[in-house]
Amino acid sequence: MSLLEDYVLMLENIGLLDVLLPFLLIFTIAFAVLQKSRILGEQAHRFNVMVSFVLAAAAVIPHVIGRGPDVVTIINNSLPNVSLLMIASMMTLLLIGVFGNDINIAGTPLVGIVVLFSVVAVGWTFLSSAGTFGHLPFLADPETRSMVISILVFGIIVWFITAEQHPAERRQSIWETMNGVFGGRGGGGHGGH
Repeated sequence: MSLLEDYVLMLENIGLLDVLLPFLLIFTIAFAVLQKSRILGEQAHRFNVMVSFVLAAAAVIPHVIGRGPDVVTIINNSLPNVSLLMIASMMTLLLIGVFGNDINIAGTPLVGIVVLFSVVAVGWTFLSSAGTFGHLPFLADPETRSMVISILVFGIIVWFITAEQHPAERRQSIWETMNGVFGGRGGGGHGGH
């Protein structure tokens, strides 16, 4: 074995892969969401840290002590597939940029389709890693998944290249629509007292 392999195995033996990395991942994502959404208030940095710490610890501790649902195993099984989806998406955008002609999808319905596809793909990845789709064995086959992803990627590329250019209408984003529905940040109304 090489020195690098020995080093990675040593890190695995001390719990880096099963404890520290999942803890940091969950903490970072939870903290970023809490900071961005400002659910706990404008000046809630300390609260965001504590809530994120508790969420990350609550996910990792059952894995370490061997009780309860094992979120870490689901994360460890899902992340390679999510990384593959990210790489496939970037390669698709790269190919579209190389062969396309000044394509701008901002403000088009395609943005919603891409976001919906991404959410479904990541959700599918995590749910299948949790064993939810055990009754659909043909979709668990890596060759079938690769074929479906390849067909979708090439279909999107062909659609981008052959689609006619229409002037894009300015549409409201989902955040602008929600802002109009709920009356501004925080969902408060304009109410008069």
